[in-house]
Amino acid sequence: MKRTLDPWGSAAIDDYSKLFGEFGISSFESLIGEIPDPHPYMKRGIIFGHRDYYPILDAILKGKPFSVMSGFMPSGKAHLGAKMVMDEVIWHQKMGGDAFVGIADMEAYSVRGISWERCRKIGVDEYILSLIALGFAPDGHIYFQSDTPSVKDLSFELGVEANFSELSAIYGISPSTKIAHMISILAQSADILNPQLKEYGGPKPVVVPVGSDQDPHIRLVRDIANRMRMFKVEEREDCISVRSKDATADMLKAVAKQVGEETKVYEGHIDIYGGCDLDQIEEIVRNIEVDFGGYGFLMPSSIYHRFMSGLTGGKMSSSISDSYIALTDDPKEASDKVKRAKTGGRVTLDEQKKLGGESEKCTVYELMLFHLVDDDAQIKEILTDCKNGVMMCGSCKKLASELMFRFLTEHRENRERAKERLDEYGIDKK
Repeated sequence: MKRTLDPWGSAAIDDYSKLFGEFGISSFESLIGEIPDPHPYMKRGIIFGHRDYYPILDAILKGKPFSVMSGFMPSGKAHLGAKMVMDEVIWHQKMGGDAFVGIADMEAYSVRGISWERCRKIGVDEYILSLIALGFAPDGHIYFQSDTPSVKDLSFELGVEANFSELSAIYGISPSTKIAHMISILAQSADILNPQLKEYGGPKPVVVPVGSDQDPHIRLVRDIANRMRMFKVEEREDCISVRSKDATADMLKAVAKQVGEETKVYEGHIDIYGGCDLDQIEEIVRNIEVDFGGYGFLMPSSIYHRFMSGLTGGKMSSSISDSYIALTDDPKEASDKVKRAKTGGRVTLDEQKKLGGESEKCTVYELMLFHLVDDDAQIKEILTDCKNGVMMCGSCKKLASELMFRFLTEHRENRERAKERLDEYGIDKK
């Protein structure tokens, strides 16, 4: 039975390789060697998949414009899973991307029933302060959906290209689903396409870092972005054909004039000869779409990271405080959570020394792999000592708890400094 990825659900995904075949997600591993100074998540296989990351990689390597965009629903504490998204956004920002972070208060209001005031408080206190504390630069864009006309206006226009049957097929929603919930889905798509609006420089590659449960949003927005195009550009054996989807005759003439190559103009399309470059034709066509009131959207790219396990084993749960660590947790209390966490230790000490630990079942090792140990050589040494029965679980927990205390202590200090910098990011301190 084919699974459904639910952005609002809690079903665990145990075998990530199945996502390649079932949902068309590509393995990220083959790209690592081409990426300059890859993020540890990339090198360590934590980012495991992508949809069409190639335009982003090309932009990074050639210094061309691109954007990174992701968002957070302000429904509760920002835990280490949210930090993963923040880290990925910040890395792409450092690699030259124009960074956008949306606080999805429309989603929280419609799906979780959280008041606008509460959305605002959670958005700032839990997410925005931590984002800034982790290194998000002021030249990026942080916004609330409900305060952003471009997102709300665009979501309405995107609604022309989506219907109930499609949303039902992608998300598994039912006739009883609230209309506001469906509107919030379109707002998610508008968030992702927002960086390509004319006010932000027009069409460009955009990458969205997410967990794989958010893939329905990516599939929907890619489909809608394609439908919003006014032209279709196709490479043929002897020419490039530019075909009208919703373009006027004047737009076709403008394309033919700008191309400046040998062209044949027909009713509804033009064929371009002379060995012209496909990418250049695509850019010309997109710019003409924008000049004539269209959008010229590129289909957004995405990268997917593995989920963190709950510290008590299984999936994290907001109702079990010991299962997760929030970015606003008291450092001492978080350190104690690590000491109580489930490990991959054997039943007895002798068995551990003989067989080694099972790191793949250890939430403590996972904490260090994902967040607490930056040095690749050190994390490899920890893994080797665990597997060879040299490092016992007590020593591993002691190290991880100390690192967690240090990280959250420093993060708390950085959050306090971030409070004084909110105006740099256009965020009201109220």
